[in-house]
Amino acid sequence: QVQLVESGGGSVKAGGSLRLSCVTSGGTSRFMAWFRQAPGKEREGIASIYTPSSTAYYNDSVEGRFFISQDNAKTTVYLLMNDLKPEDTAMYYCAAERSDWWRQPSLGPLSQGKYGYWGQGTQVTVSS
Repeated sequence: QVQLVESGGGSVKAGGSLRLSCVTSGGTSRFMAWFRQAPGKEREGIASIYTPSSTAYYNDSVEGRFFISQDNAKTTVYLLMNDLKPEDTAMYYCAAERSDWWRQPSLGPLSQGKYGYWGQGTQVTVSS
């Protein structure tokens, strides 16, 4: 059973930076991703990484500001967030691809349905 633990959230002013970490245990996944959910809004995928090659995918809303990466051991996934804006305020979740991914292989890397394991979330608050 894959387990995920996020850390690194906090409160920053607009223009600041934060780095989120997600430590994984219990197995490896082809795809890892970061999602976020703001109050009253749906959860959205913002960044994903294909772990065998470190190929990254981004939501347009964070492209060029956020960067996803992994450590050499592939046990920790990071999300570096630069030039933060108040609209980035949300709970951020780490996710790992579901074990039965082969049932729906065409799901995109930022599709919520692609992921079956979730962390508890870490809050990011950006003030103006």
